[in-house]
Amino acid sequence: MVGNATFRHTNTALLSVSSVEAPRIVSSVDFDRRLASTLQRLKFPPRLLERVAGITHRRWWAPGTSFDDAAIEAGAKALAEAGVEASEVGLLINTSVTRRNLEPSVAVKIHHGLGLPSSAMNFDLANACLGFVNGLTLAANMIDSGQIKYAVIVNAEDAEATQEATLARLQRPETTREDFNREFATLTLGSGAAAAVLGPADGHPGAHRLVGGVMRAGTEHHELCVGGIDGMNTDTKGLLDGGLQLVVDAWHEAQPEWDWATMDRYVTHQVSNAYTQAIIDAIDLDPTKVPITFPHWGNVGPASLPMTLAAESQSLEAGDRVLCMGVGSGLNTAMIEIVW
Repeated sequence: MVGNATFRHTNTALLSVSSVEAPRIVSSVDFDRRLASTLQRLKFPPRLLERVAGITHRRWWAPGTSFDDAAIEAGAKALAEAGVEASEVGLLINTSVTRRNLEPSVAVKIHHGLGLPSSAMNFDLANACLGFVNGLTLAANMIDSGQIKYAVIVNAEDAEATQEATLARLQRPETTREDFNREFATLTLGSGAAAAVLGPADGHPGAHRLVGGVMRAGTEHHELCVGGIDGMNTDTKGLLDGGLQLVVDAWHEAQPEWDWATMDRYVTHQVSNAYTQAIIDAIDLDPTKVPITFPHWGNVGPASLPMTLAAESQSLEAGDRVLCMGVGSGLNTAMIEIVW
């Protein structure tokens, strides 16, 4: 394939990546208990979420905590770790799927909460679970061009209301196996927040260099996963098959230019056992280099990849090569290399 799917960055570094865990632990056993009558009536096996998705629990925010408050907390944490003052930031990108209103943007509250200057651009970038990776690329392009010096990318997700609405529907006596399978993916979601700060590599020689990567679209699959405030309808098998093929195509397209077979870490979007193992098998990754966080966080949407990267940052060493691999409903995929 020809075009602009592969790209390189010239002068952008990751200065920090941070995460905020939601405090309330909600187990899959709790969900099984609430759905016991439905599971029994439809003859589903016990511990379905754990057996099929590999998710033992996920997290919800404390009562009274808003997802955008968590995004502000993550952003402030990332700025402090990067040693960057709020007054120096030229761009804030919010990539959250969660939102309460159609307008104004979620970004405006976060911009205000972080005390960013009036000169700092701010907006939402929405692309399902790929949003954070897209935000990194867009911000890096603006830093490379010299338009801005520092950027903050934030994401926060709140799964509670969506999962409560889904659980209520699945408890109805008229729920069918088809209904349950279509909404099953909603039960794998989790809540959490993450943020990253990017800046010029030539001003931060010890930071983590964004090298570049590849993007690819498979928008013929745009109806396989459709989500709203009250839940998601997902063709799980179709999504796995389509997403896997898209990742494989992007991987092979990148190989003439990139050598990603021997990376030190592969940080993937966290979905489930089946999805992760399928990716490992399809492109022959070393499973010991693929960190797993979905069993105890669930699928935290766009926050899952940066939250996993933040956790892995504690064990990464200077010079390690990290490949961030994301997929979003629609379908879209992106892979970005970072040299630690």
